[in-house]
Amino acid sequence: MRKTVLAAALALVALSAGASTAASAAYKDPLDTATLNSIKSQFGKLVASANRHDLDTLQGLYWQSPSVLLVAKSAIPSEGNWAGFWGNEAIDQKLHDIAASGPVVLDPDLSKLKVVGLTRKVAESYAPVTITVSYAGQDGTPKPFLIVINWLKAGKDWKIASEVILPVPPAPAAKP
Repeated sequence: MRKTVLAAALALVALSAGASTAASAAYKDPLDTATLNSIKSQFGKLVASANRHDLDTLQGLYWQSPSVLLVAKSAIPSEGNWAGFWGNEAIDQKLHDIAASGPVVLDPDLSKLKVVGLTRKVAESYAPVTITVSYAGQDGTPKPFLIVINWLKAGKDWKIASEVILPVPPAPAAKP
């Protein structure tokens, strides 16, 4: 009985791996290379604007909607250590507070920036980024983060619909 269950499980794993490979080979991104490069350019504009504390340009990169979302470090204990900030007014205030705290340096690893189309009007980007900031108890030491952004086609432009900034926890200590 155990051999039959084990054989069935192994067969299922092999079939699903084959199906996954076939699905990957058949997948075609709904966005062309020029569009994906345009979104990468918008990501670069986001980083450059944040580093310059150019709040007007940053504001223009976000989708103008009460449903736009930024997940970032919170300075208010009742919100928890990290929180979601919904709507342009809340995001504008959050970006202002971060910029007012002192220098901000985002240093993305552009070799790992990945942009994919989810539909013809929605894309997602991922990038590891080292961020140096002295905001909400952070000490200005460069630390690793991941930034995941959902982009929305709004008219002729790609806008940030959600930006999730995640701190990368330190690697667990090796056991002796």
